[in-house]
Amino acid sequence: MIRYDLQGKRALVTGGASGIGLATVRMLAGAGARVAVNHLPGDARAEAVLADLRAEGHDVLAAPGNVGDATEGPRMVEAAVAALGGLDFLVNNAGTPGTSSLIPPTALDRLTDELWETVLQVNLLGVFRCAKAAAPALMAGGGAVVNVASIAGIDSPGSSMAYGATKAGVISLTKNLARALAPGVRVNAVAPGAVDSPWMVEWTEERRAASAAKALLKRRCQPEDLAEVILFLLAGAGMVTGQTLVVDGGLTLEAR
Repeated sequence: MIRYDLQGKRALVTGGASGIGLATVRMLAGAGARVAVNHLPGDARAEAVLADLRAEGHDVLAAPGNVGDATEGPRMVEAAVAALGGLDFLVNNAGTPGTSSLIPPTALDRLTDELWETVLQVNLLGVFRCAKAAAPALMAGGGAVVNVASIAGIDSPGSSMAYGATKAGVISLTKNLARALAPGVRVNAVAPGAVDSPWMVEWTEERRAASAAKALLKRRCQPEDLAEVILFLLAGAGMVTGQTLVVDGGLTLEAR
């Protein structure tokens, strides 16, 4: 893995208490950055996670707030920026499938307005609101944003068509945010495939094994696989903006 010296850099990672977000927090902090870890208020995991990170010697602070709330999300960003004393990197990782079980495209009756509202508010509007709130700080000193999309936004059905639609929206939003914040701020996205991380959608062992078998690299992604690419897009990749990088071990290539 490429090593970066991020001493003096300040980062905010939404959904940073588990999975891809936590792996990204750990890599950013391990490279010397001071990191604000966003999590839902009342998340019992967050206090323990932050304690563990500090015990490992990382400079992290809590940034509680629901990014799916039109008021709470931007307020969380503003508070994190104030606590950090500025912002160099934003990782829009927080997301939700809005369902605990797979909803196939044919099950239209299960795609309720409530499900659509939940995934839209968190997965798409939350990304926009956080980027908008962070924009002044990012533009003040130059910075970078990475949004976490999904292969469900490209050519995979995902947990539901509602989820896939929001992730397709993130890919489009990434391009337009790159236009909006240029030239000082780069904006890119990653599109994970099947990832072994805490998630609300239940996966059977058979489905896990099948997804690994279908991937060209014959394994499922680990959170660290995504975090490594996110770090590259934040701290390296100086001429890359408006792009979405698929990180799926060749899962979607096999599907074609």
